[in-house]
Amino acid sequence: MADPTLKQLRYFEALAQHGHFGRAADLCAISQPALSVQIQALEAMLGLPLFERGHRSLHLTEFGERFRPRVQDILRAVDDLTDLARVAQDGLRGLLRIGVIPTVAPYILPWLLRQLSQDFPNLQVRIRETTTKALVDELKDGRIDTAIVALPVSEPSLQEAALISESFVLVRPARDGGLPPPDRHALPDMGLLLLEEGHCFRDQALSFCGVGSPTTASGLDATSLSTLVQMVGAEMGLTLLPEMAVALESRGAAVTVSRFAPPAPTRTIGLIWRKTSPLADRMPPLLDSIAAALARKSAGDLGPSPVAPVDSADRSGA
Repeated sequence: MADPTLKQLRYFEALAQHGHFGRAADLCAISQPALSVQIQALEAMLGLPLFERGHRSLHLTEFGERFRPRVQDILRAVDDLTDLARVAQDGLRGLLRIGVIPTVAPYILPWLLRQLSQDFPNLQVRIRETTTKALVDELKDGRIDTAIVALPVSEPSLQEAALISESFVLVRPARDGGLPPPDRHALPDMGLLLLEEGHCFRDQALSFCGVGSPTTASGLDATSLSTLVQMVGAEMGLTLLPEMAVALESRGAAVTVSRFAPPAPTRTIGLIWRKTSPLADRMPPLLDSIAAALARKSAGDLGPSPVAPVDSADRSGA
């Protein structure tokens, strides 16, 4: 029996991940018929079906479920070989796949990309924006190299390093300008607007308010901080924003922004990567570069900013 090709294994994993020939073909940059031919050839080679094909559904067979973890191990090992080659060269170079959570990405990417281009001219950066859970899964599977997230993630296979700590601020309709911030425990009863399930910022806001799962005033959970601010401007409730988002999101909106009395809610933003990654030894200079970009971006927000860089000596294990 001939051996499966690496290309066929990548096609299989893409199809198993997306459960849809069209989306998998787009990811692999090939046509849908070509993908189908390769999957059929792989199944013929193995002598067993990998997918159960329905009229409107596609699922792994029992054999496919057992086959997939082995394929993921192989693809991860191949990616690690590429990383090993990069490490053998001087400095960070080649492709670096960085994940970023949605409550950070829009506010730091211009500064981050400029800083990385300046510090690592031979580096090609690819950005992936999605939720923390998805980034952790993709990092463990080797689909990205590192991720900027809110800490801690507490995943044993991943290393964490803190970058900055920033406060949350209260965003209310403009009519409330001048009013003192309410007690945090009263916020859910005042129409606290939140991001949808799956965003770590939602969980952080709920933790600050000391509640589990409030009913939002609008009956709608937002998919972005921009939507939250516009809803507040329409006097549908109030919300919290991370400090780094305030300058962009409050610009031109009919809202008022105020800080909480100490102890204010905060979050720590940091970098995570696989402990076993060949790139692990190259993370310190990358951490310094990202920290510089974050500090420079945050310095002017809301006057004197409570966004504080984390000392490099205190980063590991944060």
